[in-house]
Amino acid sequence: MKKIILLITFAASSLYIVSCGKNSDSGSPTTCTNMLVTADSAALISFASSNSITTTKDPSGLYYQIITSGTGAVTPIGNSLIEVSYKGSLLNGKVFDSTSTGKTASFPLYNLIAGWQIAIPKIKAGGRIKMLIPSALAYGCTGAGTTIAPNLPIYFDVTLVNVQ
Repeated sequence: MKKIILLITFAASSLYIVSCGKNSDSGSPTTCTNMLVTADSAALISFASSNSITTTKDPSGLYYQIITSGTGAVTPIGNSLIEVSYKGSLLNGKVFDSTSTGKTASFPLYNLIAGWQIAIPKIKAGGRIKMLIPSALAYGCTGAGTTIAPNLPIYFDVTLVNVQ
């Protein structure tokens, strides 16, 4: 009888120890919280100042500078296919994506991060815009790959070549 009680006590203790530290909803995905757009403002303003970028602040929290507005007849909208040349970097200057010199890339505008969807319609074909994008309008709390950590603001320099 003592062996049975000892075995039950051991089993119960083992279950308790194994279950400690586990989240009660361990089967559900981890929640992810985007930083407030305002949390990135100081870093974006500092980056703009350090890089001689004179910005305008969009109500969304995105900062941008239109270098040239473009002369195209069509203003990009959500379902537009845009052809661009661009360079994207972290605020420390590390380039994480770009088109090759003399090359372009095409994307449906609605497939891009919110920062692009807000800024690109501010120019037409032939236009160039610099975008300082708060993390919540970029890759948010998930980040992107190994280069863009969660909740990092980013910078893009984009030339809009064509709009369809």
